[in-house]
Amino acid sequence: MATTETRRRADAERNIAAILDAALVLFTEEPQSSMVAIARAAGVGRVTLYSHFPSREVLLEAVLDRTIAEAGEVIKKAAPEEGSATEALRRLLRTSWHALNQRRKLFDLAQRELGPVRLRQRHREVVDHVEGLLTRGQEEGVIRTDLPTNWLVTTVYGLLHAAADEVNTGQLKAEEAADVLEATLLPALRS
Repeated sequence: MATTETRRRADAERNIAAILDAALVLFTEEPQSSMVAIARAAGVGRVTLYSHFPSREVLLEAVLDRTIAEAGEVIKKAAPEEGSATEALRRLLRTSWHALNQRRKLFDLAQRELGPVRLRQRHREVVDHVEGLLTRGQEEGVIRTDLPTNWLVTTVYGLLHAAADEVNTGQLKAEEAADVLEATLLPALRS
């Protein structure tokens, strides 16, 4: 028989998941949503919401961390360590774009509210995949070595987010972005 503490913990986990799910939807569809609106959408009270997430910023960071972790899993499934570095980079770009495209409005909100430095710090695991792949490509002789690797990583990261901005403003069609990214980045990175 479950103890009261176990039931409380299970309830708390369900509440956290519901809050994160609701916040993701609202931050994406209505970026200026209030904590009250998020609590209502999650089916919890304000006290419950604030007990888990004491501020909108803390909640946004939690939603972002969860989303980035999901993107990291998608990128791992693209197997960036398999095949030639060039083919792996193509897969990584397309997979990364697909993951970012699904949440591009969330990242736009996070960049505005958390700032680019904090946003980049939260991407560390995803950035590590890119860095590892670029380093492997340099060792294979297919990725340029005349520029610092961290600059090449920044170029990939920056252009992925620039593509999201262009789609958000209607300057680029989402379904064309992966092709545009590949056509831009592969020649820029090639040795």
